[in-house]
Amino acid sequence: MKTPLTRLVGVRHPIVQTGMGWVAGPRLVTATADAGALGILASATMTVGQLRAAVREVKSRTAAPFGVNLRADAGDARERVRVIVEEGVRVASFALAPSKELIAELKDAGVVVIPSIGARRHAEKVAAWGADAVIVQGGEGGGHTGDVATTVLLPQVVDAVDIPVVAAGGFYDGRGLVAALAYGAAGVAMGTRFLLTSDSTVPDAVKARYLAASVKDVTVTTRVDGLPHRMLRSELVADLERAGRIASLARAVRHAAAFRRMSGMGWRRMARDGLAMRHGKDLTWSQVLLAANTPMMLKSAMVDGRPELGVMASGQIAGLIEDLPSCAELVERMMTEAGAAMARLKSV
Repeated sequence: MKTPLTRLVGVRHPIVQTGMGWVAGPRLVTATADAGALGILASATMTVGQLRAAVREVKSRTAAPFGVNLRADAGDARERVRVIVEEGVRVASFALAPSKELIAELKDAGVVVIPSIGARRHAEKVAAWGADAVIVQGGEGGGHTGDVATTVLLPQVVDAVDIPVVAAGGFYDGRGLVAALAYGAAGVAMGTRFLLTSDSTVPDAVKARYLAASVKDVTVTTRVDGLPHRMLRSELVADLERAGRIASLARAVRHAAAFRRMSGMGWRRMARDGLAMRHGKDLTWSQVLLAANTPMMLKSAMVDGRPELGVMASGQIAGLIEDLPSCAELVERMMTEAGAAMARLKSV
């Protein structure tokens, strides 16, 4: 299936595996790339050195195109961009809109730039700055999310920009892919569905929590980092919702210290990143401090296998997923389902 997305990035199928922190590492990205979709490494939870090593590991395992996701507001964003350029990575994706200058720097080096956005005006802005495509995530998507459903947001963006639009939030099968194409999208991006594959390194006990969840077991809370964050309901989420401001801030300070030790970042650098985050999202200082919760609480579940101590970012679609195929099986199944769905439409 050829679409503007497949032609832009050189993959066989119009499917993107999103850059999920602690989840989208070399193993998952390689499996996705070999399956003919676009795998994206998550760099926010890596040091610059770890990112370079991860990129080289993927390159040693596959010749297929892949991408790297990074935070545009990170203090070392340009160092990470340098890694992407020097290592010949095909795609740079961003969780926040990159600056006009950063887009130009990447494009001058031949890198395809695909920011993720959650509003029409953001898509219009990055398109005007030269972005090659956008990933549009509706409110059904996992992690940090908005409140506009994909079926409302997607057509707005498709009508507003003349670059390829990739739909995210609520997709897990071939029927959804065909629906997205019907809206005018060039493909779909999925996080939770790729997290729940046999190629994902997420511990089995955590995957079991996802598989057991119903749609109603996925909630949105602001108590992790001050921003709307979609995740599985859990005992910890309930505790966070009940906790007072002082307890929440104390927890954030502990996690900030732990993340500093793990990442090697100094307090000055963390404060600088916090300033950038506060400016970019108009957060209070309390919310900036709460943001320190996110990396370590995700790590507790996604790496350490302790869901009782961590958070499990999740799209609403988790309530419909019942198995753990390999990435190759998942992509092949989706394309078969898409073909069948298109055939049904032609016969109507």
